[in-house]
Amino acid sequence: MASRKTRLTLMKVFSLFSVVRGYNIPVIALAQYLSAIFILAPEQRALDVLLDANLFLIVLASSLTIASGYIINNFYDAQKDLINRPKKSMLDRLVSQQTKLHVYFALNILVTLLAFLVSWRAAVFFSAYIFLIWFYSHKLKKYPVIGNLTAALLAVLPFFGILMYFKNFYQVIFAHATFLYLLILTRELIKDLENIKGDLVANYRTIPVMFGEAMSKRLITALTFLTLIPVYLLIEIYDVGYMDIYFYAGMIFIIYFLILLWKAETQKQYLRLHNILKFLIVTGVFCIVLIDPSVLVNGRNLLY
Repeated sequence: MASRKTRLTLMKVFSLFSVVRGYNIPVIALAQYLSAIFILAPEQRALDVLLDANLFLIVLASSLTIASGYIINNFYDAQKDLINRPKKSMLDRLVSQQTKLHVYFALNILVTLLAFLVSWRAAVFFSAYIFLIWFYSHKLKKYPVIGNLTAALLAVLPFFGILMYFKNFYQVIFAHATFLYLLILTRELIKDLENIKGDLVANYRTIPVMFGEAMSKRLITALTFLTLIPVYLLIEIYDVGYMDIYFYAGMIFIIYFLILLWKAETQKQYLRLHNILKFLIVTGVFCIVLIDPSVLVNGRNLLY
């Protein structure tokens, strides 16, 4: 009996981990720290950045806000997820909707308290971030274009929070942000193609639902070509060290992605395209260190 109860508890913990997508959050936190060291505060010692208590609180608050965002998004998407992701949906349903809401509100209260430890401005920023995530999940994601634009914005807002903390408004930072935003926006459009069946049932007026798959593919193609602008700036105008290798390789992936895009017709094929973009984004996180690999090789900028 005890063994069965323990197994059920572990399944519920794993279910909640699935709901908050715990596998994504450490990558986002790592991306924030690497961005702070190599892009947002390159003039500071890496050790000072790593030991900055306020930065730690901001990253922690960001991680918890993202986790709560996944919960409220899962809460509102329960119906369409049964169609689009039946296996994951059955796992997620091991935790009741009421429990999800309790965890959601608890996380948001904790985020607000953590932000207040940094400053009242940080508390205002994260309160607005929490509200925007809820408003997106409740209303905006059901509408074409505005839902996609907001989803991509929500994904980059944690980095904007760190940018405001360091108050470094270099042009190269906005070039990086534009590249990331365009990739995430493209991924959101791919997700709409991937989830079209569930969106139709749940009455989500996404671009594929309203204008068809061909129009979605044209928009995705246009967005991928737009990524060439920030890539050109980062390679030719700004100094990004050896990270230009990532951008050159990324363009090869983009060409491969576009070829597969125009051949794709099934959910499985769209999922493959989604994973290609996810791989490109996550790889970009780790390749940030190529901007100045000496930090890892011989400790320069770590102590001096």
